[in-house]
Amino acid sequence: MSKPKSSSRRKSAKRPKSKPRKSSSATTLSVSRRTATKHDRVLTLLRSKDGATIAAIAQATGWQPHSVRGFLAGVVKKKLGLDLASEKTKSGRLYRIVGKKFASVDHSEAAAGEPHA
Repeated sequence: MSKPKSSSRRKSAKRPKSKPRKSSSATTLSVSRRTATKHDRVLTLLRSKDGATIAAIAQATGWQPHSVRGFLAGVVKKKLGLDLASEKTKSGRLYRIVGKKFASVDHSEAAAGEPHA
């Protein structure tokens, strides 16, 4: 006969259930109450008379230059449908929003990926 098996398994310690987190005030703020988002800062720079360089946008947002270029192509041109003009100058390439599509940006549409009308 074989020896009776001793319980070599450890019983798992019961862990107290974690309490559900309370939502922070930052996540419960409505989009319309936010001010001076990076999105808004970039669009303000692009709407200025002189336009903005990639370096100026990167400095204003803390983004890397490749992220700025992605924002210009993906959000400004595709999602918002704004006309973006670029002009090469001695100080570098300047980008600006041109045309009559200067309507205010609705962040809920831009976040949902719907085109801006």
